[in-house]
Parts: sequence; C-alpha cells; structure tokens
Amino acid sequence: MIVTRPADFLAAWSAERFPPRAPATPRAALLVAPHGFALAAESATDNRYMRLAEPTDALRALAEHATLAAALRDCLPTLVFPGDPATPDAVFPNNVFATAPGRLIVGAMRHGVRRREAARGDIRAFFRDLLHYEIVDLSTRPVVAELTGALVIDRARGIGFCGLSERCDLAGARAMHEAFGLALTFCFELAPGEYHTNVVLALLAGRAALLAADGFADPVAAAAIAEVYAPRVLRLDAAQKAAFAGNAIALSADTVWMSERAAASLRPEQTRALADWGFAVRRVALDEIEKAGGSLRCCVAEIY
Repeated sequence: MIVTRPADFLAAWSAERFPPRAPATPRAALLVAPHGFALAAESATDNRYMRLAEPTDALRALAEHATLAAALRDCLPTLVFPGDPATPDAVFPNNVFATAPGRLIVGAMRHGVRRREAARGDIRAFFRDLLHYEIVDLSTRPVVAELTGALVIDRARGIGFCGLSERCDLAGARAMHEAFGLALTFCFELAPGEYHTNVVLALLAGRAALLAADGFADPVAAAAIAEVYAPRVLRLDAAQKAAFAGNAIALSADTVWMSERAAASLRPEQTRALADWGFAVRRVALDEIEKAGGSLRCCVAEIY
C-alpha cells in the first residue's frame, strides 16, 4: 500500500498490523572509498549542503573514510570498494546501491555523474556472482529513485517513508516500494531546498526516530511519523539538521552512528534520551567528506 496523505498513513498504521517481523539492522555494510575526492558541481544544483566554496583535500577524505571503515568493522562486516575520480559522489553509495534479502537494487539517479556509478560492474558482479542476489535495476526505468537517500525504511516492519523532491518522483517511489518489498510506503513532499529524506529523518533499529520537522513541506506529515514512534522521537532543530544529525544510522540494536559534527550538535538531554532508549552514540570525524553534501549515513549501503 502506498499513501500520500498523513491521515491515510495514520489510518493504515497500527502496531498490531505492522509488528516487527524482520531484522531491523543489516548484516553487513558496503562502502566506496573517496579516491580522487572532489565536489561534483552537477550535484550541487540541488544539494544546498555542499560547500563548493571550500577547497577539498583528497588525502584527508581518504583518511577519514578509512577511519570510518575501521570503526564500522567493530560493529559488523564492512566491505570497501574502490572509488573513481570520474564519479566523485561515489563516496555516498547508499543512494545508488541498496539491498533487500536476496536482492540488489540499483537506483535511478537524477544526475549523469551519479548514473555513471549505477553502471559500474564490479558491485553488480559481487552481488550477482558471489552472493547470488537477484538484481533489480531501476536505472533503466523512466523514474527518479535515489534509494535510501530518498527512502527511509523501517526494516523491521516493512514500512517506507519517501520524501519527494528532484531526487525522487512518485513513480520512483512506487518502483522502490515494489523493489524493497514493502508493506506500506508513506510519500510526502520535502521542504523546498531539501534533496534527500535521510538528512531530515532517521529510524533507529525500528524503535526510535530522529526528525527535523522543518525538512518536510507539510508539518502534518512530520507529526504523523512522530506519532508512530512516540515517545522515542528526537526532534532536531535547523542547526542540528545542517550539522547532519539526521544523517545517522543504527547498524546494531544498541548503537547509533553519526559524524563527529553531528554528535557534537546534540544537546546533553538528547544524548541522554538516546542512551535511555538503548543507543550508545558512536562518532567519526567526517569534516572533509561532509563538504560533498552528505555524511555518515550516506556513506553506508546496507547489506540485508
């Protein structure tokens, strides 16, 4: 079922109808190293979080990314594929590659620089030939669907939250709903200037939410999501959103990962709330990588 109105979403939702049935966190993570790290001007046309005026340091970006991969390996198996200077946004693979059990999903990207990523054969071959996953290729369809950038998923319940913007249209949302095998998807417009849902919303292991309400075009849509996850809802202000506090991910039942800048933006009572809900905060410095307009969650493609 796909709904586009908050009232319809709340009418469809109930804890009895959507109990946790599946693993809430992935079994492995896939990263792409920022070789030849640079900012893609094409992506900056609809990503206001990119800092084009600042110089970039490719070696610093590689060091940050290596530290991230090493840290994640403490939590779950972490695979790192090489990047390519011809695809400078490839450090954010979650927008291009995602999985459901037994299935690799390839995104339909808005910009040509990202479509080059979707065409790379080594990641496809890894899933097809080594893991024997079916490949669902959205990149060949007349849609825009930037996977888990646009679509935030409660994996335990099979519920998707899809923000519509230049990076995802309604046809793309429908294609992702089918590809991920979701039971319910709530589609809503992002606020003007927002490009991906995973900057304004994070769902932590199916039991808590980080939410920046000003990232939604309709505050009622944000309120509907908050109602489902109440009382475990961490409300983020505009400064915290800009620091990528919403671009977080739970890779295990007891840990939430975010960048150093994001974690530093949290108020003490917010960190205590996360601890009360069973989440320790793990932080990794990603100042250089964040110049490209994404943060830690964007760096992680989940393997289910």
